[in-house]
Amino acid sequence: MKAIVVEDSRLAREGLVKMLQNFPDIDVVGTADHPSKALILIQETHPDVIFLDIHMRGKNGFDLLEELDYTPRIVFTTAYSEYAIRSFDYNTVDYLLKPIGEERLATAINKLLFTGDELSSEPRPKLEINSKMFLKDGDKCHLVSLDSIFYFESCKNYVRIFFSGKNAFVKKSLNSIDDRLPKKYFFRANRQYIVNLNEIKSIEEATNDGYQITMNDGKLLEVSRRNATELKELLSF
Repeated sequence: MKAIVVEDSRLAREGLVKMLQNFPDIDVVGTADHPSKALILIQETHPDVIFLDIHMRGKNGFDLLEELDYTPRIVFTTAYSEYAIRSFDYNTVDYLLKPIGEERLATAINKLLFTGDELSSEPRPKLEINSKMFLKDGDKCHLVSLDSIFYFESCKNYVRIFFSGKNAFVKKSLNSIDDRLPKKYFFRANRQYIVNLNEIKSIEEATNDGYQITMNDGKLLEVSRRNATELKELLSF
């Protein structure tokens, strides 16, 4: 996902760019310290998302957005809470108050990657195996790389994600997550589960022409007959 950072404070700008390097799905293609420079940069790079300060010298962030001829996603980064209501007149994903902490930024990135899939008319980009998800389980927060996830379980309006002996819920459909996952690493075993192929411990034939797989954490899962052929092709056996 192409991104630019628009921030008139050099320290804040460089600090945010450094923090964004922890998220492989975010590719910062440029920075600007003023809306006039940002407009040129946007026209040149056509970013998917803008991390945008509001209060800058001369023009402000809202002035910049009024000049655009398309609607990128916006993560506002500001020290002023009073602009929050107005910010949602735009394609706003999140509103971050300075100083921005790593956990709060991770929440915003998670919204960028996983919010609005069902509402968008355009396909969202596929995630990479080293992409990260921000998961919250009660008071505990986790920044989890896809390659550490064992499997996803559909639980009505939520998906339960199992990783490293832990689990957490996200309010998403299993189908929306399946659409984003890299298919060479993740497999839809049945209607309820998506599994990480690298976390399969063993596979046995079942009596219904399907398979029973054992995950590295001991979980037993049935592969439906209709999905068995695809599993054979993926694992070449």
